[in-house]
Amino acid sequence: MAEIRWLPLESNPEVMNKYIRTLGVSDQWQFVDVFGLESDLLKMVPQPVCAVLLLFPVSDKSESDSLGQEDKTSGVYFIKQSISNACGTIGIIHALCNNDTRLGFDREKHLSKFFGDTKDLSPEERGKHLESDAAFGQAHDEVALEGQTEAPSRDESVDLHFVAFVHHDGKLYELDGRKDSPINHGPTTEDTLLEDTAEVVKKFIARDPGSLRFTVVALAKAD
Repeated sequence: MAEIRWLPLESNPEVMNKYIRTLGVSDQWQFVDVFGLESDLLKMVPQPVCAVLLLFPVSDKSESDSLGQEDKTSGVYFIKQSISNACGTIGIIHALCNNDTRLGFDREKHLSKFFGDTKDLSPEERGKHLESDAAFGQAHDEVALEGQTEAPSRDESVDLHFVAFVHHDGKLYELDGRKDSPINHGPTTEDTLLEDTAEVVKKFIARDPGSLRFTVVALAKAD
């Protein structure tokens, strides 16, 4: 079977917010830019924050120098990525589906159905389900074409990757669909999720200090 490839998604809160409205998330929650990792800049981000997305450059260093510990028994909602260039959507799904009770999905929209259909499946089965989900694929491609920069073609090699960070049972988890399971980065709370994630992101940057291609967005309660 031919490899399934989607258009790469831009790390753009405006585009992401349009996307999650289409999926069924109310305007009480929104993605916002995180302009820096120092305390004064983190304080500019609206609270509470229920998830963080990081877009980072994939390099030999990032692939060989792993951070955190894989945790196959976390109970976190996790999807194994099987679609090329789908990491943006998978990161968003990880952010949303691990906060379903806080976000309150619109039952008439697609995300509620997708979550209901996949919440009891394995990570691999969820990935396969997403492959066959035409509505998700169409929604992804529509927003991928709305970024501030021209979207690369489906066949173009992209060396940037999205991961999500969420709080679950007192721990900070990194969710990377290329991995076999969630990555445990130690203790956190709902109140300190953003600050604790910032410390992990600093470690990502330290692995590749010459690159400027790191962007961070937070899923936060709207003002």
